[in-house]
Amino acid sequence: MELVVALGLIVFKVALLIAILLLLPLPLTWLERKIAGHIQQRMGPMRVGWHGLLQPVADGVKLLTKEDHVPAEADRFLFKLAPILALAPPFVVFAAVPFGESVSVLGTRITLYVSNMNVALLFVFAVIGIEVYGVIFGGWAANSKYAVLGSLRTCAQMISYEIPMGFAVIGVVMLAQSMSLLDIVRAQANVWNIVYQPVGFFVFFVAGLAESQRIPFDLAEAEGDLGAGFHTEYSGIRFAFFMVSEYAVMFLTSVLAVILFFGGWNGVLVPLPPLLWFLLKVAFFVYLFIWLRFTFPRYRYDQLMAIGWKVLLPLSMANIIITGVAFL
Repeated sequence: MELVVALGLIVFKVALLIAILLLLPLPLTWLERKIAGHIQQRMGPMRVGWHGLLQPVADGVKLLTKEDHVPAEADRFLFKLAPILALAPPFVVFAAVPFGESVSVLGTRITLYVSNMNVALLFVFAVIGIEVYGVIFGGWAANSKYAVLGSLRTCAQMISYEIPMGFAVIGVVMLAQSMSLLDIVRAQANVWNIVYQPVGFFVFFVAGLAESQRIPFDLAEAEGDLGAGFHTEYSGIRFAFFMVSEYAVMFLTSVLAVILFFGGWNGVLVPLPPLLWFLLKVAFFVYLFIWLRFTFPRYRYDQLMAIGWKVLLPLSMANIIITGVAFL
């Protein structure tokens, strides 16, 4: 009976995670438009529902009912496979991401994670790297020059920034002496890693912006010169998959930043529930992603490469050396 209950809890947690991630674009697209409106001194969505609250629902209905167009000269198999490859890795990664220790429900202790892997951080970086194939396949299979250029940019961009991003978290692993995300949070019970690893956090966050392909690093889409980049030829639900993937990666980057550098669910001063602390920190980083989008212009492609290889990579390697000398 205990085994059945345990399996039931795992299925429930996975289903809940999938539901949350699939519905995540609904509040985030509304929030993004509202923040953009206030930054640009306009109102944002106002027509559909009170203050445009039903605008994401209207967008969802539109995407679900639009024609599923496949270009005549496209590779149909890869064209249809690409959105799935882009969407699946961020969802899989959350199986190893904890949102807290545990809560008591009707006298039963329920952990706020699906799996506590002792190499969770390695698993996260290994799986999320697969997402780039969805973007590359989508651009190449469309047989469009703009889409191909966008996918080529994506390949170079994500490889260039995955390396410093991986190096940036090595200092955190050295301090916690573990690659388990739970152990990393527990090691920050007294002092958050941002105190010891400000350089590591800076590299991680900038690389996270590039990995999620958000402005100022959205060179894979670049509406001004590539139309819409790798997903130019996509419409309807397949385009929605790419959109959900982008928001899932943005949310994942925010969660990892909180877990690795800002104490996870450990709070300070104000005695709030651990889960609430965690969600408030994640919400701050999601807001930061949105704020940066409507504040900074897009970099040129040569500038993008220069930042990755000439700035972030040396900084991340120097951070490893300094951490080793100072703390080990």
